[in-house]
Amino acid sequence: MKRRTLDLLFSIGGLGLAALLLVIGIVLTSNANFANNYVRDQLGAQNITFTPADQLGDEEKQVECLVENAGQELTTGKQAECYANEYIGLHLKNMAGGRTYADLGEPQTQLREQVAAAQQANDPALADLQAQLAEVTAQRDTVFKGETLRGLLLTSYGFSEMGAKAGQAALAMYLGAALLFLLSIAGLVHAFRTPPSEAFAAPAPAPERVDAVA
Repeated sequence: MKRRTLDLLFSIGGLGLAALLLVIGIVLTSNANFANNYVRDQLGAQNITFTPADQLGDEEKQVECLVENAGQELTTGKQAECYANEYIGLHLKNMAGGRTYADLGEPQTQLREQVAAAQQANDPALADLQAQLAEVTAQRDTVFKGETLRGLLLTSYGFSEMGAKAGQAALAMYLGAALLFLLSIAGLVHAFRTPPSEAFAAPAPAPERVDAVA
């Protein structure tokens, strides 16, 4: 095969592959922009603002991201992760002693049964049991709302991370496309500088080693 023909084949193939990588990069960039814009718009619509620095509690002041974002509006995935884990998570832990919505279900059920039994027996402890039930019920409702909001914020954070990964992959596609484009152009230049009649010469096989006989 002639050297020019081989150079042209490799160069055209490289240009085609560069075009493919460019298209993939554009698609990934579009997905990254959609994810970032969607997360920003959805979080911004919630009008969530971090607690100002002068209003942070002692435990909150020990959390770096709460201090850094103090007083700012929540609009990014990283901020959503911080608010969900460090702010909501901290308050839920302090309010219910670390118990979740599911954990509070058992004591709530037990108190309901005790209240029903006390009502039937006209137990003097009825008022105290009703107060305990009301407290556990309020805690469980608050924990449910907090866990739901925390889950939604973490979902937004995960979506934003997918967008960030797509942006990184797009950058890799662009760099690969640029490298292949430059190599293909170099190949085309070399092809047109090569005489049409020059054939591709395969490397000569290495000579066999003949061991000397003692």
